[in-house]
Amino acid sequence: MSPSSATPELILRGGRFTTLDSGKPTASAVAITAGRFSAVGSDQEIMALAGFDTRVIDLHGRLVLPGLIDNHLHIIRGGLNFNMELRWDGVRSLADAMDMLRRQVAITPAPQWVRVVGGFTEHQFVEKRLPTLAELNAVAPETPVFLLHLYDRALLNAAALKAVGYTKDTPEPPGGHIERDSAGNPTGLLLAKPNAAILYATLAKGPKLPFDYQLNSTRHFMRELNRLGVTGAIDAGGGFQNYPDDYEVIRKLSQEGQLTIRLAYNLFTQKPKAEKDDFLNWTQSSRYKQGDDYFRHNGAGEMLVFSAADFEDFRQPRPDLPSSMEGELEDVVRILAENRWPWRLHATYDETIHRALNVFERVNRDIPLKGLNWFFDHAETISDRSIDRIAALGGGIAVQHRMAYQGEYFVERYGAEAAAITPPVARMLEKGVRVSAGTDATRVASYNPWVSLSWLVTGKTVGGMRIYPQRNCLDRETALRMWTQYVTWFSDEEGKKGQIKVGQLADLIVPSRDYFACAEQDIADMSSHLTMVGGKVVYAADVFKHLDEAPPPPAMPNWSPVRMFGGYGGWDDPKPVAAKTRHACGCANGCAVHGHEHIHAWSKQLPVREADLKSFWGALGCACWAV
Repeated sequence: MSPSSATPELILRGGRFTTLDSGKPTASAVAITAGRFSAVGSDQEIMALAGFDTRVIDLHGRLVLPGLIDNHLHIIRGGLNFNMELRWDGVRSLADAMDMLRRQVAITPAPQWVRVVGGFTEHQFVEKRLPTLAELNAVAPETPVFLLHLYDRALLNAAALKAVGYTKDTPEPPGGHIERDSAGNPTGLLLAKPNAAILYATLAKGPKLPFDYQLNSTRHFMRELNRLGVTGAIDAGGGFQNYPDDYEVIRKLSQEGQLTIRLAYNLFTQKPKAEKDDFLNWTQSSRYKQGDDYFRHNGAGEMLVFSAADFEDFRQPRPDLPSSMEGELEDVVRILAENRWPWRLHATYDETIHRALNVFERVNRDIPLKGLNWFFDHAETISDRSIDRIAALGGGIAVQHRMAYQGEYFVERYGAEAAAITPPVARMLEKGVRVSAGTDATRVASYNPWVSLSWLVTGKTVGGMRIYPQRNCLDRETALRMWTQYVTWFSDEEGKKGQIKVGQLADLIVPSRDYFACAEQDIADMSSHLTMVGGKVVYAADVFKHLDEAPPPPAMPNWSPVRMFGGYGGWDDPKPVAAKTRHACGCANGCAVHGHEHIHAWSKQLPVREADLKSFWGALGCACWAV
C-alpha cells in the first residue's frame, strides 16, 4: 500500500484497478492527496486512511485504467478550430455523414464555411466512397463547404471555390494540383501532389474564430478528448501554427488553470530554408522543460527542416528527398544537441530514416546524444537495421494509427505482404527500442484513442480490412502500455505518470466497457464514464454523471457543429445518425411529439438556446416543434 502520512483528500473504492505497476498489478482502491496517488491497495486498507474531510467515490466494481496519453496530437492547432468543424470521425455511412452536412448547412450563417477537416476515410463508410462534387453542391448551393480527406485531397463545392477565389486564371500551385474541367475551370477537387501544401493553404483562407471563441473551442476539444479517456498528450506542432502567436490561447488557459489535458509541446518550424534561424532564436528564448505538469516545453519538431519531410500519401509514389537534406538537417540537429533539446522528426519511409540516422550518428560523434529523448514519428516502413541504429543511439519511435485509415491504399500500391509489417510494431518492441502510440490527429486520422488501441490489437483498418497477421498485433495490456506508461519516456516524464502507483500523478479513467473482457470489435467504440486528471473529475457520465460538476460553457458560436453533433461519431451517441431521423411523423426529420427517443428530444439535451433549435428545425421544414 505504501501510504503517505497526510490524510487523503479523495478515496476511490470498490473498483478493479489495472495499475500497470509490476509491484502491485491490481487493487480495489486508491487514495489521492495533492493530485497524486498517495496509497494503492484494498478497500479495507485505503478506507482506514480516510479522515473527516476525505471525499469517497464508490466505483461500483468498474474497471479503472491509467489515463491515456497521446504521443502525437495536434491539440493546440486542433483546439483553435474544433468548434467550427463538422466531424465525420466514426460515422459509419456516407448517407449519415451527408445528413449531418445537410443539417449543418441549414444553420451556418454567411460568410461562414462548413468544414469537415480530416479524421475519417471513405473506407469507413458502407458505401466505400466519398461524396461527389455534385452531391456537395446539391446539399450546399450557397454555403461554402470544405471537405478534407486524409492528406490526399480536398473537395470544395462551388460556393467554396468562389470564396477562395479559384478560377480559370488561377495558376497551378507548387504544392498541389487543382483539377479542372475541359474549359480550364476548377472543378472543386484539390489533390496533394506532391504534398499537402495546397490543402493547408486553401483551408487557411477560411474565416477564423475570435480569440474568446478559440478559448471556448479549445476547452471543448479537451472535453471531447476527456470523454474518450485522454488525460495527456504530446503536441507535435503543425503547419500554419506559428510560435508564439498561435500558442496564446493554450497559454492563457494554462495560466487560468483551465487545462484538462496535460500537454507537452514541440516547436515546429514554419519557414522553409529558414529553419536554422528559427531554432537559433527559439533555443535562446525558450528553455527545454519550461512550464509545469500541465503545460511544458518538450523540444523541437516534428518538422525540423522542410527538406526532410517525406509527405505520406500512399496513393502517390514515395517522394525523393533533395540532396540538400543532410546538410540542412545537420545544421539544426547540432543546434538542438548543443542546447540539450530533444527532437522528434516526421519520417514515413525507411529511406528517410536511414538518411537522417546518418546525420544523427555524425552529430553524435561530436556531441553525444545520450540522455536526449529524441525520436522518429510514424516510421511506417522502417527496417530492422534502422530500428537497431535508433536503439544504439538511444532514440525512440512514436507510431500512430495512420495505417488504420490508409491501409487499403498502401495494399493497393505495395501489396499485402509489405503492409503486414507497416509499421512493425511488435518487432520494435522485441528489439527493445523505446516505442509508444498516438493518433496524429486531427487531420490525417481521428483523435479517438480506442481506434488506435483497436488497430494495435486487431490489426484491422477502420474499413475492416485485416492488414496485420497475429505476429504484428499486440496483446491488450501491451497496447495499453503503449498509450500510457511507454509514452512518458517521449516527454521525459518516466515515473511521474502513466501508471496507478504511489507518487505518480492521479490521472485515471473508468472505461465504458471492460477493455480486457469485451469483444475485439467493441474496443474502437469505447469511451470513458469517468476521467480524472490530478484527482479532479474532468468528465463524468453514466452512473458517475453527478460528479461532472464543471463542464465548459456551451460551444461558441451558437451555430457550432459541436452543439448539434458533439464529436466522434456524431451526437456523442453510438447509433448512426440516420437511425435517429427515420420517423413517420410527417416532418422530414422527426419530431419530439412522437417520443423522447426522437431527434428533437435529443437536441433538447444539448446546450443550445431554444430559439436556435426552433430556427434550425424550421429551416428543415419541421412544422411540429413541441415541448
